[in-house]
Amino acid sequence: MVRGSCLITMFIVLFVLAGCQSSHEIEVKPVEIKPIHITIDVNVKVDRALDNFFDDIDAAEDKIKKE
Repeated sequence: MVRGSCLITMFIVLFVLAGCQSSHEIEVKPVEIKPIHITIDVNVKVDRALDNFFDDIDAAEDKIKKE
């Protein structure tokens, strides 16, 4: 009887230890870095607005000089 209970205990320990095993796979892919191009045209809009503003003043100044 002792031999049978010892055998059962060994099988239980074997199954418990087998259930505790885990494996993990990690796949590392190469990282691709692409350049980023950014164009900001804010200054062009401001320059055009200032040119239009000063064109009006220059036209008025030319008108005053002609008179």
